[in-house]
Amino acid sequence: MYLASPAIPPAADWVAEATALFKLYAIPFLWQVLGAIAIWVIGGMLIGVACRMLSATMNARNLDRTVTNYVVSALSILLRVVLIVGVLGMFGVESTSFAALLAAVGVAIGMAWAGLLANFAAGVFLVLLRPFKVGDIITAAGVNGQVKEIGLFATTLDTRNNVRIFVGNNKLFSDNIINHSHNPYVRLELRAQIANGVNPFEILPKIKERVLKVANVVSDPAPDCGIVEYNAAGTLLFVCPYVRGGVPEQEGVMGGVYGAIAEATAGLPVPAPHAIHHNKN
Repeated sequence: MYLASPAIPPAADWVAEATALFKLYAIPFLWQVLGAIAIWVIGGMLIGVACRMLSATMNARNLDRTVTNYVVSALSILLRVVLIVGVLGMFGVESTSFAALLAAVGVAIGMAWAGLLANFAAGVFLVLLRPFKVGDIITAAGVNGQVKEIGLFATTLDTRNNVRIFVGNNKLFSDNIINHSHNPYVRLELRAQIANGVNPFEILPKIKERVLKVANVVSDPAPDCGIVEYNAAGTLLFVCPYVRGGVPEQEGVMGGVYGAIAEATAGLPVPAPHAIHHNKN
């Protein structure tokens, strides 16, 4: 007695079944993928337009650039999250499930990235308390430079050597911040040495008169000039002008003040140490 072998469907039936499965599952999935890509691209373009419109509106109202950049960055991230939720919704992911997943991921990220969250919180306080703003020259966290942007997690500075530095907001906020641009002028402290035998009280008015002619030196308050000490080389003077502007202006004033000192002391003896030796017979 022989058992009958199962019938093998012809190849045409396999092709028909594969085609039916492809039409049933693959084609709708491909349309979903194409739709998700289209939504992501168009949504990204709309987010860019919205951020640019918000930035233009805030700039038109002469709002501070620091606040403007921070608000625009926060809006961009928020809209990106909404866009991601919409794209996932096209694949059947419910927003409630995504919210629960996001909350769980947020807890895990919060524990792993505590430093980033501290930088974010510090960035909020930097924007609210405003110890400095975009364009100011500051010294903090061991660096000095001009503030270019206060971001969500880090602040961008450009040094005098045109080197860009990114400093975490928490490190900035927890350190002493020196704002060199907050006040309308700053005081420079310079020194000038004159020789023995030269009357310093005749030289000081000449130096002060010439320093006032240097660009970016304010006349009110007037430059402070006086005697620091008498030493072996003669008399050491201090010349302290008040300067309007940032580091480039201050460097220009330093050169101008030294030029004024050289002009006021032209033709006078060159300072040199003098010593008197007593010989005992």
